[in-house]
Amino acid sequence: MQRIHNLWLCAALCWLGCQTPEKDLPTPNILWITCEDISPNLGAYGDTYAHTPNLDKLAKEGVLYTNAIASAPVCAVARSSIITGMYASSQGTQYMRCKGQLPEGTQLYPEYLRNAGYFCTNNSKTDYNLALDNKACWDVCTNQAHWRDRPNPDQPFFSIFNFGTSHESRVNDANRYKQAITDLDPKLLKAPGQVPLPPYYPDLDTVRELYSRYYNIITAMDQQVGELLTELETDGLIDNTIIVFYSDHGAGIPRHKRWLYDSGLKVPMIVKVPKRYQHLLPHSPGQATDELVSFIDLPPTLLKLANLPIPDHMQGRAFLGEDLSPERAYVYAGRDRMDERYDMQRAVRSKQFKYIRYYEPYQAFCQYMNTPEKGGIMRAIRQAAEEGSLPEAGQHIVAPSKPTEELFDLQTDPWELNNLANDPKYQSQLEEMRKAHGDWSDRTKDTGLIPETILRKWESEQQQSIYAIMRADNIPVSEIRKIAIGDFQLDEWLTALQHPNAAVRYWAAIRLGNESVTADHITQLKATLADKVPVVRIASARAYCLLGDEKTGLPVLNKALQDENEWVRLASALVLDEIAERARPSLSELQSVMDDTNKYVVRVANHALNNLLGTANVVR
Repeated sequence: MQRIHNLWLCAALCWLGCQTPEKDLPTPNILWITCEDISPNLGAYGDTYAHTPNLDKLAKEGVLYTNAIASAPVCAVARSSIITGMYASSQGTQYMRCKGQLPEGTQLYPEYLRNAGYFCTNNSKTDYNLALDNKACWDVCTNQAHWRDRPNPDQPFFSIFNFGTSHESRVNDANRYKQAITDLDPKLLKAPGQVPLPPYYPDLDTVRELYSRYYNIITAMDQQVGELLTELETDGLIDNTIIVFYSDHGAGIPRHKRWLYDSGLKVPMIVKVPKRYQHLLPHSPGQATDELVSFIDLPPTLLKLANLPIPDHMQGRAFLGEDLSPERAYVYAGRDRMDERYDMQRAVRSKQFKYIRYYEPYQAFCQYMNTPEKGGIMRAIRQAAEEGSLPEAGQHIVAPSKPTEELFDLQTDPWELNNLANDPKYQSQLEEMRKAHGDWSDRTKDTGLIPETILRKWESEQQQSIYAIMRADNIPVSEIRKIAIGDFQLDEWLTALQHPNAAVRYWAAIRLGNESVTADHITQLKATLADKVPVVRIASARAYCLLGDEKTGLPVLNKALQDENEWVRLASALVLDEIAERARPSLSELQSVMDDTNKYVVRVANHALNNLLGTANVVR
């Protein structure tokens, strides 16, 4: 008996000796595993059609986040928020492929980690929408980058592995799809029709085929995750490494990617924290949490885990680590120019409700965009609409315009099909979230209110970022927003045409063009046809054309189509495409830009020409 007691005492002393006080623990390694273009279609989220054993196992050992929300529903814009910890719309990176300027005095989060002794690797996507060397902030940034690259095996690492296997291109391109599933057991593949379609999709062979592909590439991605986790375990690092998995936005299919519905914003997110670092996890392992998490929260969370101070410019809150601030009530998201089309939208989301504000409701719900329109599902939606077989739940997808506001109860309406904005029972909720949007827009200095051509011009002229300009020049955000989305006020809009701020003049001209005002009122636009700012002239010319005076408007648009600034040319091409048959006198001008250096100008001009000439020319 005494021998058993002594053995027990030795074991206890050994166990106690192995315990390290939290303050003396080594800095944890951090592994980010990201994928592209998927919604929470994993078994761990209750999707019984998904085959994702590796991620499901990770969720059982970690924490499943059921309210992880992307800050934008498209890759480059979302990544600009992740790399800086700032909303894209506060730093002028909300436009796809815009090459925004990094705000003065700020750094990308890997630089903070490297300065603190971390070895940082990225494998290998950057795509930050910033005009800088995207690889410079990493120790290694290649498609072979690995934590194994660190020269000292005792050095803490932060490593990202981005799996593009689930990208929308693998859904739409048969050859790329076959490459993605090459290593999968055929028995794991979902057959067309095996997975139920979203209620807004037409039940057609093409849609069933592509939707099954979507699930199959998720299975292929999950297999890659499993292989990476095996490497971590083989290297003996599993007990020293915090693991975070998430997708860059929602599924890469119509009405998901590029949209502010949960189908485009809600992403899977799983966090696994080793036992020795459990004090850094505010939730119990093996459980799910409905805590609201935004992409702007990722950088401050990383710094908190590394025990580093969080810079003032970061706009999120840490959701892992010690001494956390209270959970947020809302997360925010935005959409602006997606490829060649502008459509400013903003969303506010709580755990139960979603509010969406459409700044350009006169635009079609799905404007023609070259990339998604080439996809089989979008073509099937267009076909079903023409044939009259599109489900009622999908009619909004082909609508020629949008409401100004939407409000959804996500608990009773997860597909976001029943707009409650006009329901008297929800008016207090609507007003609350409308105010939250306005307060956020003012607080973050929403640069989406500044037309892209003006924004980039200001940066060029003042040689500083739009982030700094918005704050130093005290740009009247609330005033611009009032003109952009306020109720019809003809006298106020006419007065705004003389405002010293070009963005105010722009939105006033846009609003006047959207209203059926009389010829007497049109004459007051004449001054803005000669405005010193090109996009204001374009907005005024648009108004003239929409109100029936193409002879006055088209010469302004034709001249702008030849402007040296690529975004001015795009703005003009978009108006010519919008006014359709009224642009026929400008056929030669549209044909003249078919070799433009900006592919977006070419895409818009090509669409306008196809409609005017009855052709079906395809461009890249």
